[in-house]
Amino acid sequence: MSRRDVGRIALVSLFVTALVTAQLTASKVLAIPLPRALPVVGATVFLPGAALAYALTFFASDCYAELYGRRETQVLVNVGFGMNFVLLALVWSTILAPAAPTSVDPGQFATVLGSSTNIVLGSLLAYVVSQNWDVLVFHALRARTDGRHLWLRNIVSTGTSQVLDTVIFVSVAFLVAPTLLGTGQPLPTSVVVALIVGQYLLKLLIAVADTPFVYAVVRTIDDGTGSESTNAWTVD
Repeated sequence: MSRRDVGRIALVSLFVTALVTAQLTASKVLAIPLPRALPVVGATVFLPGAALAYALTFFASDCYAELYGRRETQVLVNVGFGMNFVLLALVWSTILAPAAPTSVDPGQFATVLGSSTNIVLGSLLAYVVSQNWDVLVFHALRARTDGRHLWLRNIVSTGTSQVLDTVIFVSVAFLVAPTLLGTGQPLPTSVVVALIVGQYLLKLLIAVADTPFVYAVVRTIDDGTGSESTNAWTVD
């Protein structure tokens, strides 16, 4: 088995693992203190627990896109979207099934694993839009730069897709869905804006910080046959 074959399995596994983890941890809200208060955001960044795992999905998909091409990466992203529904079905079937007397408390189990309707709608919509946008921008920049400047397409594709992801998720989960569906009290617009700005700044920092690791993964996995069947690539 070649390095590219092993790399393909490893990157798909990382993508799927991070995606499942993101879905299961989305309901916990993290509070990350800042060294100093920022305008709009304040002294603490609030973000869903899924944000950290979800950032890994963009890392994995960008590595995969560089090595295996746009079409295969879009298949990976869209199959992953479909698998979200399988995950939800499995989780909720377990929640609704009768519990044994020796089981953990069913109410606590449902609270931990059963994300609210708002969170599910927000995360699914944000996922399908932002991940497909990431793949399209990544390969548009790759074509424009003739395969050079991997750092540029990694940062720009992830940075712009994280804007879409953050705006869609926060707006739908905490403002739009509660208002239209009556599934909770919508947050004030000022709070929603603060959540969007704070989360995006942290995600952008992660996108910049993971760039050397993207280079390392691509260089380790590539076996000299190129990232796509007809085009050689460079990471300069």
